[in-house]
Amino acid sequence: MDVQIRFEPLGKIVKVRPGTSVLRAAREGRVLIKTRCGGNAGCLMCKVEVDPEYTSALTPPTDAEHRKLGPLLKEGVRLACQASICGQAEVKLPEDPLKAAIRKQLEQNNSDDLW
Repeated sequence: MDVQIRFEPLGKIVKVRPGTSVLRAAREGRVLIKTRCGGNAGCLMCKVEVDPEYTSALTPPTDAEHRKLGPLLKEGVRLACQASICGQAEVKLPEDPLKAAIRKQLEQNNSDDLW
């Protein structure tokens, strides 16, 4: 039986077989999660956030995630290439770094204009 994963903030829902990695599910659903290492936990580009409500919907963190993420695991950060889906899940995709920088600059400019 298939399980669903929702990718936020896109609201995109993808149905996959249990045991599918979050990265593979994203690719099947045409959701962009960048990676340079081909899904080998080498580049750390595929970080996603998992709300505590959905922690049990993913497999436990791998040794590679423990080594690479350390304390970020406690904050709900996982590597999409390592975390596999075992129940109805939801993950939050990080904001593109360039878009985040532009957004912060615009916010700063707007707050400067108020004074």
